[in-house]
Amino acid sequence: MATNKEALARGVRTLATSLLFMFLGPGILYQAFKNQEHPLYIPVLILGIVAASLAIYFGFKGINRIMKALFND
Repeated sequence: MATNKEALARGVRTLATSLLFMFLGPGILYQAFKNQEHPLYIPVLILGIVAASLAIYFGFKGINRIMKALFND
């Protein structure tokens, strides 16, 4: 039972992208809620929600790719 190293590396890269969005999303949301009177409040809030959603998506996708690489699904 060999591990597909290319798929494993791709999964780890996807998890690294998820980690980036895990820090970026809450930071953007914090800035949005700190400046609620600013005219760009809604676009920044939407950007933060999208970044947080991408963190969740890339996290699941990365774990899925790693599991497929390890267990040859």
